[in-house]
Amino acid sequence: MHRVAVIAVPPATTFDLSIPELVLGEASVHGVRGYHVRVCTARPGPVVTSGSLEVTVPHGLETIDHADTVIVTGTGARDDTDPRILSALRRSAAAGKRIASICTGAFVLAQAGLLDGRGATTYWAKSEEFAGRFPSVKLRPDVLYVEDGNVLTSAGLSAGIDLCLHLIRTDYGAATANAVARLVVAAPVRPGGQAQFIEMPLPPETGTSLAATRAWALARLHEPLTRTDLAAHARTSVRTLTRRFHAETGLSPLQWLLHQRVIRAQELLETTDLPMDRVALLSGLATTDSLRQHLSRRTGLTPSAYRAAFTQHPERKHGGNPTAGRRNAGHA
Repeated sequence: MHRVAVIAVPPATTFDLSIPELVLGEASVHGVRGYHVRVCTARPGPVVTSGSLEVTVPHGLETIDHADTVIVTGTGARDDTDPRILSALRRSAAAGKRIASICTGAFVLAQAGLLDGRGATTYWAKSEEFAGRFPSVKLRPDVLYVEDGNVLTSAGLSAGIDLCLHLIRTDYGAATANAVARLVVAAPVRPGGQAQFIEMPLPPETGTSLAATRAWALARLHEPLTRTDLAAHARTSVRTLTRRFHAETGLSPLQWLLHQRVIRAQELLETTDLPMDRVALLSGLATTDSLRQHLSRRTGLTPSAYRAAFTQHPERKHGGNPTAGRRNAGHA
């Protein structure tokens, strides 16, 4: 089980503070919980929040010593963070632990010096203040989250959910992350590559005018869909379709289709024993060469390597028949 320490920095943002346990707590592999999440703080007991609530945190910073991942959630504090927290974060980074922040938790990571020279993001409304205070950080205020080495930062509020889904995908694969996304009624996980520096230039979907068309397309990813097909379903022109798609998803229609097809290929590789040419056809990537090219670009892994790394079930389905082609498979 992956151990996660969540640091509450007063005045803590209660919404952000609840996200890691709520999202990561839903992840399971073979019926076993994937994460053990524990909230801690510098001075255990009542913790002041940025709202009218007061929360009680019984665990101290020694929790961090036993964690694999350390997450700092949103806080109203912009400076003078408790030196014990900063010291604990520096020790964790030096030990090679994965460090993450949600929303204004990035201010805390920056105070600890963990973001110097790195790409990072934070809550857009605080981006100007952040950039002024920490000029050595490569701030990206227009993205959901950024991963640079073993340090991850996310934008505000719901972007913390996207970040946690990304952590699940990294640790347990796309199928598990997508299952959790459905459980918490969140947008499907938006994966990045496995390179040293990963940034997610995908803003949250902000409109609903093409939601029905996107759902229609998701059920037909294996078909050779074109912009004309999508426009016909949406009963609009191709030009209007393209403009609305970009406004609602941050991508063109064809970029969005490719993104969804790679996700579908990942799920098929994780949960079935289908041959590569069949995975390519069912995901809409058409050929094994195309599957290899796009998956490698997104994950840094070949289809075979991805399947070996992210197998999710000891008895995977073969050709849609759960009783055929059974074998034991390893999992990450």
